[in-house]
Amino acid sequence: MGLVGVSSLGQLLLKAGLITEEQLLEALLVQKKEGKRLGSILLQLGYITEEDLAIVLGNSYDMPLINLANCRIDTSLSKLIPYETARKYLILPISWDGDSLRIAVADPSSRFAINNIKFLTGTKVSLYIAAESAITEAIEKYYRTKASLEASKRNKKSQEHTVLESEDFNKVIDSALEDITTFTDKDEEVIEQIDAPIIKLVNNILWKAVQSKASDIHIEPSEKFVNVRYRIDGVLQPILKVPLKIKNSMISRIKILSSLDISERRLPQDGRIKLKLGEDRMIDLRVSTFPTHLGEKIVLRILDKSAVQLDLTQLGFEGNQLQDFYDAIEKPYGMILVTGPTGSGKTTTLYAALSRLNKSGVNIMTAEDPIEFTLPGINQGQIREEIGLTFASALRSFLRQDPDIIMIGEIRDHETAEISIKAALTGHLVLSTLHTNDAPSTITRLVDMKIEPFLVSSSIILIAAQRLMRKVCPYCREEQQMPESVLEKIGFPIDEIKKAKFYMGKGCKNCSNTGFRGRIAICEVLPMREELKELIHRGDSAFEIKREAMKFGMLTLRQSAIRKVIEGTTSIEELLRVTFED
Repeated sequence: MGLVGVSSLGQLLLKAGLITEEQLLEALLVQKKEGKRLGSILLQLGYITEEDLAIVLGNSYDMPLINLANCRIDTSLSKLIPYETARKYLILPISWDGDSLRIAVADPSSRFAINNIKFLTGTKVSLYIAAESAITEAIEKYYRTKASLEASKRNKKSQEHTVLESEDFNKVIDSALEDITTFTDKDEEVIEQIDAPIIKLVNNILWKAVQSKASDIHIEPSEKFVNVRYRIDGVLQPILKVPLKIKNSMISRIKILSSLDISERRLPQDGRIKLKLGEDRMIDLRVSTFPTHLGEKIVLRILDKSAVQLDLTQLGFEGNQLQDFYDAIEKPYGMILVTGPTGSGKTTTLYAALSRLNKSGVNIMTAEDPIEFTLPGINQGQIREEIGLTFASALRSFLRQDPDIIMIGEIRDHETAEISIKAALTGHLVLSTLHTNDAPSTITRLVDMKIEPFLVSSSIILIAAQRLMRKVCPYCREEQQMPESVLEKIGFPIDEIKKAKFYMGKGCKNCSNTGFRGRIAICEVLPMREELKELIHRGDSAFEIKREAMKFGMLTLRQSAIRKVIEGTTSIEELLRVTFED
């Protein structure tokens, strides 16, 4: 019989006459069951010896054999290849030969492993064939340095790490950077030496971000420095520049905390860190890495449940808007959509609605990507598209779970929209989000997704579009004079211009000299009325729907922002930044 498509190693051993086709077939069946390397299985079955395997591979790949027992191994080279990678691919860095790194391998047929070595080390490599058992023994004996052991321990503890509060962020950061910069690239034990300062540096960057109420931390490599920026109240602010030489150590530290592969630098990765501040405050961080031409960039999204406002009355809805929203979520069935760009507070609004609806006699189920906060008493599901658990498939399963209320993290496609609308029409209250610029354009967006207009008008009971605006810092705010002509052009009611007072923040230590502290939502709430349904059936544009809705008192985003300015909550500058003319 002939074996087709077997591995290159199997073909080599067959050609050398060391195994038969029957023995190879048996080994392949074992490999399929156990997932081990083919060479290891053939050794385990006793069909070949390590010497046979090494000779065949050496001859076939024109690589010299090496006896590790008689070889002096430079253990400082372990920092070039992580322990887990060495064990996985059975590779061992031995020594330098001029500008080339000598490496022992057990199976040179794995091109992926060889390419990985070249990428990790960033140098030329010279490969030598060694026995598998000799490489395994040498790795355990010489390879596992103190740094590798510490990394393994930190990996195990990465799900819950304690960040100690610091008395003075700048002093701690300066101390850590001073410790780091005293070392040079020529120090043989540089990884071990900078380990403690790197931990101190990363810990305090995370701690300061939480204390500053930042929503995101950006760690970005440039040509001369690694820039650290915080997104505070929706705007990125530069915080720190650290030496480029510790870029990889910083990134590795964060990867260790978030259980990511520190050896993978070519592909994006996603992970999580759980932080403990003080005795009982837990904070989750969503970690995302992305390879750029200057190195990996890391963004950490801070999810602080204690800072989330789940009271609908505090989110920014105006009086009539809030009542319309209450009326909608109290209905037994139908669809409620919250729209806006990323970072506009849509999820917070939905969580606040679910918290109000969460009662013992109600079954609430959610499909989220990701689950940002855990809500007690609510069945929350994490979307995993890589295994086929999409929003659409989760929604189908929900309908067999006897739900009363369903929350879908986002409507992204026709299939999810169609199933959501059918659920809303068959006795379920469905809440979800969509990316549109305002409330009326949500109607045309759904029609563009091939949803029939009569289904849209029959299922939707309310659409709320929102944005987040920064609030003027109460500690440093001062009155601002504005020309009446400018205010009138912006859209301020003429009768309000003369009596209203306008404020701006001049900047102080309480607001990090930005003039703003905290954020509030501005909203455009569109209840579905019979008059609007007629327009939808006729296929009228979003502009016509908006004009009709305003006749019934709908506040636009610009009008909602104007009210916040008149109340003294925000500034003219912020209004112009967030909204545009209706």
